[in-house]
Amino acid sequence: MKNHNEHEHGEHDHDHPHDHKHHDEQEHGEHEHDHPHEHEHDHDHPHSNNAVIAWLQHLFVPHSHGHQQAALDPNLATDRGMWALKISLVGLLVTAVFQVFVVIISGSVALLADTIHNFSDALTAIPLGLAFWLSRRARNRRYTYGYGRAEDIAGVIIVLMIAFSAGEAIYQSILKIISPQPINNLGWVAVAAITGFLGNELVAVFRIRVGKEIGSAALIADGYHARTDGFTSLAVLAGAIGVWLGFPLLDPIIGLGIGAAILGIVWKTAQDMWHRMMDAVDPEIHEEFKHTASHVSGVMDVHNTAIRWLGHRLYGEMHITVDCQLTTLQSHFIAEDVRHSLFHKLPALVEVVVHTDPCECDEAIEYHPTSHHNYLPAAK
Repeated sequence: MKNHNEHEHGEHDHDHPHDHKHHDEQEHGEHEHDHPHEHEHDHDHPHSNNAVIAWLQHLFVPHSHGHQQAALDPNLATDRGMWALKISLVGLLVTAVFQVFVVIISGSVALLADTIHNFSDALTAIPLGLAFWLSRRARNRRYTYGYGRAEDIAGVIIVLMIAFSAGEAIYQSILKIISPQPINNLGWVAVAAITGFLGNELVAVFRIRVGKEIGSAALIADGYHARTDGFTSLAVLAGAIGVWLGFPLLDPIIGLGIGAAILGIVWKTAQDMWHRMMDAVDPEIHEEFKHTASHVSGVMDVHNTAIRWLGHRLYGEMHITVDCQLTTLQSHFIAEDVRHSLFHKLPALVEVVVHTDPCECDEAIEYHPTSHHNYLPAAK
């Protein structure tokens, strides 16, 4: 018995009733579950009496919705992602603009490269923001799973941009070894480098935190991109210190080391994005998916399970075995109980298809007459 949640919009060809309704497709183009839940939300953030501090708390720690509710509401999760991009975009642009002025008065080639990196990192908000926007569009006859995969594609673009940053850092370092450039106003260069590091690291922590909260691998990758640019800023600082101490070659040597470190981050982030593009999930999530369904009353067995990420949302399917003596309606209620339990246990889950199989207690009956058809092997 396969469940559905779009019978009002012509997406499915069966219309049996169900007790787990979804809503807001007309407004947001997504299918959400609004079942009652007992999750506690974070409404207890401390508030300062100082107006400026209170405004900053509201800006960086929104108190209206907690992590759990953001995961339960797909549109809220998307909004949190967009909010994180806007805040980090402003932070990186302010950092980069300040560095531009220092580049003009110092002539530092290393700082110029770092400034370019910061601008490029800020601009990654464009493809990722577009992906978040696309993910809110309703699924249709062509894109039957919606547009969540656009977020993963944006993550791949970001990985390529991180790789470009590594190549640029190594290239600039080699150029400075071949043709050393004098640097003026070393104090301001150091200040700009520290500003670049702090700005990028704050944005990195912010993006990674929100990315983990909403399950967005692309936003996490973008956070690591900001962190690589922070490392580049440290290389600029080290170079300025080296020039001040009389060792100008220290700048490009450290730059090469930073480039190699960035390549390591590229490898790790690329692995994460490969897993997303190949529909891989954490084995613990898959195990929880099966475990939760198997403990629902009336479920005799759980098999043929599959679950995958589309952007920052989970979609799943499974077969459950029930008593063959039950009526269709009774089997349906068990499947709905399974769905209900899964939605509670896995907040990022927005849809799961549950197929019911009867227990094969009568050997005279061929329970699966289509067994000669090709099926994917069940996950272990």
